Amino acid sequence: MKLSRPISWFLLAFGVWSWAIWFTFVKNLWKDSSGLAFDDAGDPTAYFWVHLLLAITSFLLGTGIGVIGFRGLRALRHEDAAEKQPH
Repeated sequence: MKLSRPISWFLLAFGVWSWAIWFTFVKNLWKDSSGLAFDDAGDPTAYFWVHLLLAITSFLLGTGIGVIGFRGLRALRHEDAAEKQPH
């Protein structure tokens, strides 16, 4: 399958966006003092574990989608270079 340049850029940007958003979320989750993520004894709550699992899933999906976009852009660059070479 051949990806277009705009689609490849979108997928790469989605991967980067996913990492930026979820990294910030996990950092804030870890520092949570509202009582949602950690109970009074400092132990993680179900809220913490569910959201950590969501973040890990999003990291993995974002990485996979970003890699597809990167590979699409790299293939297009190689294709452009091959077209410019005299035959």
